[in-house]
Amino acid sequence: MDILDVIRGRRSVRTFDGTPLRVQDAEKILDFANTASNPYRLPIAWKLLDTKTTGLSSPVIVGADTFLAGTMQRVPFAEEAFGYSFERIVLYAASIGVGTTWIAGTMDRKAFETAVGLKDGEVMPCVSPLGYCAKKMSLRETVMRKGVKADSRLPFSTLFFDTSFDNPLSVEAAGRLHDALQAVRLAPSAVNKQPWRAVVCGDNVHFYEKKNKAHSNDGWDVQKIDLGIALCHFALAAQACGMAADFRIEDPGLACDADTTYVATYALQ
Repeated sequence: MDILDVIRGRRSVRTFDGTPLRVQDAEKILDFANTASNPYRLPIAWKLLDTKTTGLSSPVIVGADTFLAGTMQRVPFAEEAFGYSFERIVLYAASIGVGTTWIAGTMDRKAFETAVGLKDGEVMPCVSPLGYCAKKMSLRETVMRKGVKADSRLPFSTLFFDTSFDNPLSVEAAGRLHDALQAVRLAPSAVNKQPWRAVVCGDNVHFYEKKNKAHSNDGWDVQKIDLGIALCHFALAAQACGMAADFRIEDPGLACDADTTYVATYALQ
């Protein structure tokens, strides 16, 4: 499937039909996960967890018996790297008809960390169930989606800017970057906060985090995982649109609010 179609069509799935994950789909996803690199070049170990043998569950998930978990060293840029790689897997799963949703807080974290064999110095930022979407959402899922306005996104001109944060970028002025930026706009994020901002300066697109203190805990910034997701969407969509995107960490020094911090840059060709 075309990656832009996958991004547009995917949604978080919390209500599954109870069908066990097919062996061939499990193998495909794990094989893909083991090749899902990130621009930070940080390694991540992936594992499928069977709820029947581990007893794992999440109060927001119905009808799935397999979870995907990833572990990595707690090092600089770990959050962004994990978000980028995990989202690549999520999109691949969607392309073969397997439903997913990001889970960070709504699980027994200690139980999952024990099941995945977490070692000292490692983190397991998020997990996702893997399964097949039920024909009808559970009442709990319906309420959750309504609560975070899951089907809504901030306006294009709130998220993206031209040259500086003083100049909002309109859909009409986005030009060749329109599809790639829309892909960023459609990215999932913790409680749908959409913390990414991007400033287009010629052929450079600078990404920033719009901080929300409620989503930082114990030195671990969940929103940076969201930024990794946004970077993934941008890079894949830019490539699909025929643009080469060179990843860099070179702060351009643009003036911005105190709650806005530079993350990374894509230089386009």
